[in-house]
Order: sequence, then C-alpha cells, then structure tokens
Amino acid sequence: MKEDPILTNLITELKRGTLTLCVLSQLAQPQYGYSLLQVLCDKQIAIEANTLYPLLRRLEVQGLLESSWDTSETRPRKFYRLSSKGKTILGELAAVWKEQTTQIHTLLGEDVYA
Repeated sequence: MKEDPILTNLITELKRGTLTLCVLSQLAQPQYGYSLLQVLCDKQIAIEANTLYPLLRRLEVQGLLESSWDTSETRPRKFYRLSSKGKTILGELAAVWKEQTTQIHTLLGEDVYA
C-alpha cells in the first residue's frame, strides 16, 4: 500500500510537539544523549539521534535544560537535565497535554480506538 504524503506530514507534525514533552519528562535526572535515546526506546517512544540531539540543543538555548560535561570516562559525555524553568514548563505542558487528550478522546469516541 502506498503511503499518503498528507498523512505522513500530519503524523510528523503531531509527533514533533509530543516529542518535546516526552524528552522533558525524562530529564528530571541527568541523562546524556544516548542514554536518553535508550530510555525513550525502552518506553516505546520512537526518536532518532538526528532528531534528539538538535532538540536537546534547542531546549538548552531556550533555557529549559542545563548541561554539563562528564570527562571522568575515556569518552566525554554531555549530560542534560531540566532547569527550574524547564520543570515549570514541563508541568504546564503536561497539564495542557492531559486536558487536550481528554478533549480529543471525547471528540473521537471510544470506538475509534477499538
């Protein structure tokens, strides 16, 4: 079956916003990029490295994440964690997400998910 490009674009747009929430939700404890990829993968969140790393940099520039380098290993690793602003934003995003999913669930009805 041929994939519909309109559907593909809509799914990409939908995922783009939700990935930010997913990433922020996993950074209460410091994580480096690869470990975060593994955590998300283990939780069935599909994200590629070429999507995650630019997202982490953007969130850091926006002040939602703080980073630090661990040079104690042979390979230096950059660890990310939520900043205080990031914690606030995560809480607000999570509340909006819960409200919207409830509303969408009501609009689509139970039988859509069956």
